[in-house]
Amino acid sequence: MDLNLLLTVAIILLLAVIAAAAVMRRRRSRQLARRFGPEYERTVQAMGHRGRAEADLMAREQRVQQLDIVPLAAHEAQRFRMEWQGLQARFVDSPRSAVAEADLLVRDVMLRRGYPMGDFESRAADLSVDHPQVVEHYRAAHAIALSDRQEHQADTEALRQALVHYRALFSELLEVTDDTVPRRQDGLERAPQRTLRGSQPPERALARDEPVARERERRSAR
Repeated sequence: MDLNLLLTVAIILLLAVIAAAAVMRRRRSRQLARRFGPEYERTVQAMGHRGRAEADLMAREQRVQQLDIVPLAAHEAQRFRMEWQGLQARFVDSPRSAVAEADLLVRDVMLRRGYPMGDFESRAADLSVDHPQVVEHYRAAHAIALSDRQEHQADTEALRQALVHYRALFSELLEVTDDTVPRRQDGLERAPQRTLRGSQPPERALARDEPVARERERRSAR
């Protein structure tokens, strides 16, 4: 066979391989972007390189697949729910303590469901695999709580926002197994899964208490 013909065929095959690889990379990028939502772009920006970011996201998926992540039993979900209601009620008198309790309670739920308790970034990365839409709430809450611990400058509104962020994640983590959720309790229908039954949304509950909390804060500053 003519050498020029062989060279032409080799070039065509090489271009076909390059084109196929490019198509696969684009497809993988689209799949990861759909899978991780806003966490995808956040990781790309944090790492400054799309390829490294996508490798990191795929490594997260593989790591979490090895974990034994389980839903909560109904009685466990109810216990955690009552604990949340208690700390939310304490926010008016002690917002800093309530936010610290919220952080610990979220960790307890994660631990009970099977997530390992590494450092914060490891916890957030693990959460992003199954809960990509709310992991940013966890990051925002953690940033406010960390800033307040280090500088003690977070005001009541910032702490309120931290609690709202924690609750968004807490609500999603509070899954229960289908076969353990009673259909009725005290004659009332159970609300759908993945909601905090029997409590007000944090925005309304905390907004109601906000004027009182600000007045207490002004008094303590005198």
